[in-house]
Amino acid sequence: MASISWRGVYPALTTQFFDDEHLDLKSTARHLQHLIDEGIHGVIVLGTVGENTTLEYAEKLDVLRMAVDVAQRRIPVLSGVAECSTRLAMRFAADAERIGLDGLMLLPGMVYKSDPRETISHFRSVARASALPIMCYNNPVSYGVDITPAMFTELADEPALVAIKESSDNPRRITDLVNELGDRYVLFSGVDDLVMECAMLGAVGWVSGLVNAFPRENRVLWELLEAGNYPAALELYRWYTPLLHLDTKPKLVQYIKLCMAEVGLGSEMVRAPKLKLEGAEREEILGVIRRALATRPALS
Repeated sequence: MASISWRGVYPALTTQFFDDEHLDLKSTARHLQHLIDEGIHGVIVLGTVGENTTLEYAEKLDVLRMAVDVAQRRIPVLSGVAECSTRLAMRFAADAERIGLDGLMLLPGMVYKSDPRETISHFRSVARASALPIMCYNNPVSYGVDITPAMFTELADEPALVAIKESSDNPRRITDLVNELGDRYVLFSGVDDLVMECAMLGAVGWVSGLVNAFPRENRVLWELLEAGNYPAALELYRWYTPLLHLDTKPKLVQYIKLCMAEVGLGSEMVRAPKLKLEGAEREEILGVIRRALATRPALS
């Protein structure tokens, strides 16, 4: 397993499909290799953007094997854990460890909205199902379960829970977590169009969706933020923000994949119940993408 530095840009990798919705592992592997060549610091497969919940269990394991094979320990490989039951999430965590993954990104149980006691029990159980370190994914906007700073304080005695991907759409949470827990957890920004704000408040990593289509811009923006060069970062951020907004919409997967198709980095094919964009909506998103491309900054 690769050592996890828990810093930098970690793409939430898209999963590529053929036109008949079958899994296209070769294209997914090719895309991952391109992102590695562009300087990503780690990768998360089978997250929300990776359409985790539309894949069959065996397909998920195929994606894990592919990612480990492509990465060759050059970067850490994490996988989203997004199962409906705690039991299945525990099984997946153990299988991911056997395959050779470096870590996990753990979501609350899907479909059934858990209360705080149930959520904490789920995270404890999965944390103990393997020896892998875990990034806790807090996204109450999408999944209806909020893991509050008080809950993370209760979970602080679980050594496997190392990092937090904070996607509550509330940058105040970064400061609240630091004030409540100091450096107990490594903090990642999980909302693309809040990354500058979160980095300034203490996030040391970025789980990004738009990096799938714009890896160079992501890398340069993050390097500027890490260096504290906020004037230069702000200039790039303002250009990038209309694209980053696409990561916050219900159809973020379709929007990001359309971006990838426009820049020649992948297919816009998704798996049902998601459908490819069409009509006025597709033209609106293409307009956002093409306006950005027409003013794309020259970066080294």
